[in-house]
Amino acid sequence: MPPAAARPVPNRKWRGWWLKQLHNWHWVSAAVSLVAMLIFSITGITLNHAGSIAAEPVVMNRTGQLSASLLPRTPAADTPLSPEVAAAVERAVGLDPAARPAEWSDSEVYVAMPRPGGDAWVSIDRATGRITAETTDRGWVSYLNDLHKGRNAGAAWFWFIDIFAAACILFTLTGLLLLQFHARRRPMTWPIVAAGLAIPIIIAVLFVH
Repeated sequence: MPPAAARPVPNRKWRGWWLKQLHNWHWVSAAVSLVAMLIFSITGITLNHAGSIAAEPVVMNRTGQLSASLLPRTPAADTPLSPEVAAAVERAVGLDPAARPAEWSDSEVYVAMPRPGGDAWVSIDRATGRITAETTDRGWVSYLNDLHKGRNAGAAWFWFIDIFAAACILFTLTGLLLLQFHARRRPMTWPIVAAGLAIPIIIAVLFVH
C-alpha cells in the first residue's frame, strides 16, 4: 500500500472542474448585471427617500388642428386612432398616440400616454378637430425610479428586468456555492451568511407592522 502522502486525493479533479465552472458563471453573471445592479441599488435609495427629494414637474401644453377629412369616427370601445389620424396628431403636437387605447365619447377622443418619469395625453374634439395635448416631465430621478418599478416602461424593459433578475439570481447562487467551497478556510462565512438572513427577518417581524 502506498504511503498516505502518495495517495491521490479523491475528487480533486471534480472539485477543480466545479470551481472553474462556478467562477466562470459568477463573473459572467456579474458582468452582465453590474451596471443595472448599480442603477437599481441607487434607485432603491432614491425610492426610499422619495419624500425628501424635491422634484418640480415641468408641464407643456400644445394645440393643433385636424383636417375635416380626418375627424375621428366612432369605432368600438378602446380602439386606437387610425394610423392616418395618429400620424396627423404627431405632426401637429409632437406626440405619437399610435396603437394606444383611446377613450371615445360623443364629444372627444382621449388618449393617455403615461411614461417613465412623466405623463402625456392627447384629446381631439370630434366636432371641430381641435387637438389639445399636455406633457409632464418630473425629472431624471423620477424617470429612473419608474424604470426601477417597471412603471409604464413597455415590453422591452419588462423583459430586460426579467433577464436582469435571472442574472442576479445566477450571480447570488454561484456566489453561495463558492462560499461553500471556501468556507472551510474561512470560519466566519456561515455566521455572516446567517446574519444576512436573520437581520431582515428580525426587522420585518419586530418593526414592520
